[in-house]
Amino acid sequence: MSRSSLIHRVTPFFTSRISQNQRLLNSSSALCETSPSPSPSLDEAIHLTDNCVRRLKELQACEGLTEEKMLRLGVETGGCSGFQYAFDLDSKINPDDRVFESGGVKLVVDNISYDFVKGATVDYVEELIRSAFVVTTNPSAVGGCSCKSSFMVKQ
Repeated sequence: MSRSSLIHRVTPFFTSRISQNQRLLNSSSALCETSPSPSPSLDEAIHLTDNCVRRLKELQACEGLTEEKMLRLGVETGGCSGFQYAFDLDSKINPDDRVFESGGVKLVVDNISYDFVKGATVDYVEELIRSAFVVTTNPSAVGGCSCKSSFMVKQ
């Protein structure tokens, strides 16, 4: 990948983050540094479908895991709209993570990615050629395409 192509793909991400951080800094002058961040409202929470919860429980059971594995959702540069979703199984929670729980399983999202997936729904779909975790709805997405980013899991 050429350097100019990489710069062209990464620029929208950094531009949006800089403008968002400027808005946050300008509006935070009245806030005290020690005030805790508010918990997300129901509209801003990330929802897990029953299929997603079921599959995460199956993965934990079949792996015979000694420590709890959580589904980690991140947003990376790439894809047809400049961003793509990235899923992974993780066993640790970082200080800047937000944790969403449903049916006894947890979804972990870092603060930067959370800004892009507020109110989204994560599902697990089984199709003829693949099985994967996907973001099925995302009210925070401004644009996009018909392709879905996913995390495929061996059966």
